[in-house]
Amino acid sequence: MSDVPKSHPRYLSLTLRDRIVEGVEKGITSIHGLIAHGRGEAFDYLIGEKTQSFATNAICVAAAMLKLSNHPVISVNGNVAALVPKELIELAHILKAPLEVNIFHTETGREEKIRQHLLKNGADNVLMPSQDAQLSYIDSNRKYVHPGGIFIADVVFVPLEDGDRCEALRKMGKDVVTVDLNPMSRTAKQASITIVDNVVRTLPLLCKEILKLTNDSDLQNKLTHYNNEDILQQALQYISRSPDG
Repeated sequence: MSDVPKSHPRYLSLTLRDRIVEGVEKGITSIHGLIAHGRGEAFDYLIGEKTQSFATNAICVAAAMLKLSNHPVISVNGNVAALVPKELIELAHILKAPLEVNIFHTETGREEKIRQHLLKNGADNVLMPSQDAQLSYIDSNRKYVHPGGIFIADVVFVPLEDGDRCEALRKMGKDVVTVDLNPMSRTAKQASITIVDNVVRTLPLLCKEILKLTNDSDLQNKLTHYNNEDILQQALQYISRSPDG
């Protein structure tokens, strides 16, 4: 990892880039993930590299959905494994939910490398995709899931998600909570709840919010009044605001 001085104005951004590069070097992140990260970074600039109110609102409702779910599962790809492994594991512990590896590019045993990376960072158990359980409505490698994980989940937390699989999960009647810096992506539009923010900022906030929740009736009320399209519109309006505000 390069030695970026903390005084550098792009310190955090460059540090995150280094995590992704290191992920590629370790074999847990696909080379294609570099492109995806750069695309997200561009949108992060446009929201001021801060968690805005539309993201905070979505985080609160996402926490309620995950807290109320009967069988939540946390889906992990190469980018998110490189960026926030410990935060994913903390979320899994709070929810008592399994982590499950699910990736598009499976070259050079990358699925197993991601599993080992999560275990080294403190995960208790990591589910792996199986030929015995396949999602409907999708043809890519991401259709293979664990029969006791995503296949039977009622809510799937899928940060940095693939649009095709998000749509497939929704068609199968599952709720999807995603983190996506691009409010115009297929994933953002298809998900039940879209948090338009950087995953490195979202995960700690989401964990804290879940730990605060207690009253189930209040949580259900949050879900009933939530409109994901409104959140996406708020994000788009913020991104397209004039420089003069």
